[in-house]
Amino acid sequence: MPINRTELSTKSLMPDTDKLFKRLGLLLDRIEKIVPGQTEIKTEPGYSAYRWSAGGLDGIAQFDQVDKNELLHLERQQNLLFRNTAQFLDDKIANNALLWGARGTGKSSLIKAQLTEFQDRGLCIVEIPKAATSELFEVIRHLASDGRKFIVYLDDLSFEANDDSYKALKACLEGSLQPQPENVIIYATSNRRHLMPESMQDNLDSTMVDGQLHPSDSIEEKISLSDRFGLWLSFHPFTQDQYLAVVEQTLKARALEMNDDARIEALRFATQRGSRSGRIAVQFVAYWESIN
Repeated sequence: MPINRTELSTKSLMPDTDKLFKRLGLLLDRIEKIVPGQTEIKTEPGYSAYRWSAGGLDGIAQFDQVDKNELLHLERQQNLLFRNTAQFLDDKIANNALLWGARGTGKSSLIKAQLTEFQDRGLCIVEIPKAATSELFEVIRHLASDGRKFIVYLDDLSFEANDDSYKALKACLEGSLQPQPENVIIYATSNRRHLMPESMQDNLDSTMVDGQLHPSDSIEEKISLSDRFGLWLSFHPFTQDQYLAVVEQTLKARALEMNDDARIEALRFATQRGSRSGRIAVQFVAYWESIN
């Protein structure tokens, strides 16, 4: 029987099918180890408050509820932020907000009050720790696919000179090809107006050209971050009368009396800590209650 040389050549070149699939499987396993697939972030249902932790969103069953009526001497800040949140929920134009100023003056409490006030309208809040700022894109990408409205809450935000994680926040606010979703808004608190440390050298590097001041590149870089927040709300230390008013309100909430002894001790308590604020007032009442 004659040998078909063409058929023999073809059969000798054809690889074994099982071996081929096995090799492809091993190759895919190696690729997955080098380039891991994108992990899906799961949002626990039934919650209005979440905390970003270890690459996922953890639901907070009992979040810190703050009644806006308990926030004294913050009328202007309250009106502006509540109006902004209401516009956000009404699908109108709303701004990302930066609440900056003295410590303990109600910045964080005012943001928490948004959830207490608007939870019934479907508002949710996601707290992002400062260490996870670089992951904002991933968080916002996930929230964009959720039908609810979210405040991304960044508390006590500040960056050191050698910290590059602020660039992710800048891009999320403005500047990225990926726009900020309509169902996500960013509220941040900070003790610094420009979120980054400022030095005398920054001012010395500024120049005068034709009678006009040109800020240094360092100043421009630091200001550009806070400038991307459309709404700035400033918080200042309380006067003595404002501080005592908060003390009196907190005492009444604990069924305690604001007498002369309490007033004197409250002032001494604030002087020892070098600050008059709502936080100091609450701390004093806790102390006063423990010794009476």
